[in-house]
Amino acid sequence: MRKFTSQEIKEFVSKPLFDEKVILNKDPSWPKISIVTPSYNQAEFLERTILSVLNQNYPNLEYIIIDGGSTDGSVEIIKKYEKYLSYWVSEKDRGQAHALNKGFTVASGKILAWINSDDIYLPNIFYTVAKFFAKNPHVSVLYGNKLIIDLNDNIVSERRVTKYIPYLSKLGFIYGGFGIYQPASFWTKSIYDISGGIDISFRFCMDNDLFYKFLLEGAKFKFIREYFTGFRIHPNSKTSTLKKIAEEEFSILIKKYNLKHNSLLANYIRFLVRIHRVLLYIFQGDIDYLFFKIFKDRLKWVP
Repeated sequence: MRKFTSQEIKEFVSKPLFDEKVILNKDPSWPKISIVTPSYNQAEFLERTILSVLNQNYPNLEYIIIDGGSTDGSVEIIKKYEKYLSYWVSEKDRGQAHALNKGFTVASGKILAWINSDDIYLPNIFYTVAKFFAKNPHVSVLYGNKLIIDLNDNIVSERRVTKYIPYLSKLGFIYGGFGIYQPASFWTKSIYDISGGIDISFRFCMDNDLFYKFLLEGAKFKFIREYFTGFRIHPNSKTSTLKKIAEEEFSILIKKYNLKHNSLLANYIRFLVRIHRVLLYIFQGDIDYLFFKIFKDRLKWVP
């Protein structure tokens, strides 16, 4: 697993590093990757998000930005890079989920993902993802780890996950004790279309809802022990400001999928899943992370 430094991340998102010919002259021998960025008044971070996508220098990229009518200079940033965008729009919408739905409606790639306008991708991830899906066409969802970064792209923490065990991990998804991170996940267009896509009624938990629907459609999940993304925390991030809404929407998910989280069976399953995850962390070489998470992590509130 490649380790990144804060300086490497800062350099990667500080200026254009891509070859214009590679971005503009699509190479169909590589699977098309469609990335959607929902954006609204985050000009402070947006350019770094855009550069983290374009600087992948991926030869068959479809990049889509759906802006909700920003008034803070975001549109000017988007226009700066519109030559390399497959589609963009700036107009009033009904929130992040609606913007995502609009973006994925026009996406045509074989592989899909979204990156929010305050997060970033880490170097060379698109090539890693493309090569994996090419070799493993039966896989529906690929996921990895994430770094937590601050306002200035400094690494302040991390979140690692474990491999997907078909039956046990599915139970963990349903009853708690296992999960994956949306910014560090990619999936096939086929599973997205079959699942029905983004539910625009959610403000926070649209990713959890989407993953539940993937599970119901029999999606095959696969983990790569690599850092995929930098997840930014700042005073105006959703993680900081929408905690109450997140709790309310999680309750909606429990009712929607009849998860019965408070039953004795659910508690027993969560216990088994968490014990199994600890063992997986140890076996996959992440015992240092377990120690850090338990004793040293000052950001335990960040999922």
